[in-house]
Amino acid sequence: MLKFEYLNFEVCDKVATITLNRPEVLNAIHPPMAEELCQAWKQVRDDEDIWIAVLTGTGDRAFSAGSDLKWRNEQGEKARDQNRNEVLDQTREGFQRGRDNWKPMIAAVNGYAVGGGLELVLGCDLVIASDHAQFGLPEVQRGLMADGAGIHRLMRRLPYNVAMGMILTGEFVSAVQASKLGFVNEVVPIEKLGETVNSWLQRLLRCAPLALRASKEAAIKGIEIPLSDAVSTIFPESERLYQSIDFVEGPKAFAEKRQPSWIGK
Repeated sequence: MLKFEYLNFEVCDKVATITLNRPEVLNAIHPPMAEELCQAWKQVRDDEDIWIAVLTGTGDRAFSAGSDLKWRNEQGEKARDQNRNEVLDQTREGFQRGRDNWKPMIAAVNGYAVGGGLELVLGCDLVIASDHAQFGLPEVQRGLMADGAGIHRLMRRLPYNVAMGMILTGEFVSAVQASKLGFVNEVVPIEKLGETVNSWLQRLLRCAPLALRASKEAAIKGIEIPLSDAVSTIFPESERLYQSIDFVEGPKAFAEKRQPSWIGK
């Protein structure tokens, strides 16, 4: 198992929990943490013993306050080239830019999720938030832009004018507002966050892992192509599902009136 300096990474019962661990700076992201997040994302993608991932932050103030601006300021002019190179790097992987991790991912948002923090949330499939959480892309208020995929993902999650309102003002929305806008699945008191995330995990674990991956891949890739093409395309994870033991186990368990026993193969 990989060892990290700025993250906690644990695997238990097919679930990987990744915890941002820089609470002294509200879990702000600097390049060393960003690199660890990419490694953790790839570990989830590549480890067949991991079926689902949960991403959260240490403490009850912030999921992540986004880019570490104090660190960025200390880098001076070097930050310009680093920023440009990250945008242009087509091999970059992770929660913000990754394209081929089809395992379900839950963001457990325990406070501020702003800037790069919101970009991490938008890289997940389900979002459970504490009732004091806030979301936003404040980059424009700092002379920056949300170029870690935040702009593009938000435009695909929300109606045009709602997304543009957040992008162009840099203002935050509350967890309750985010739920009404449709990009938060459930809002709960902070003390109920872990319990609620676990409830969602149990619902997902009742489903066949390869079916979940095939469904996620088809949903994401399918929305990027014409409907007529999407419905007649067998994506790679779908083909893997069709060839699996679990594809037979589901109907067999139903016919035998028992719970299926998934093996992810």
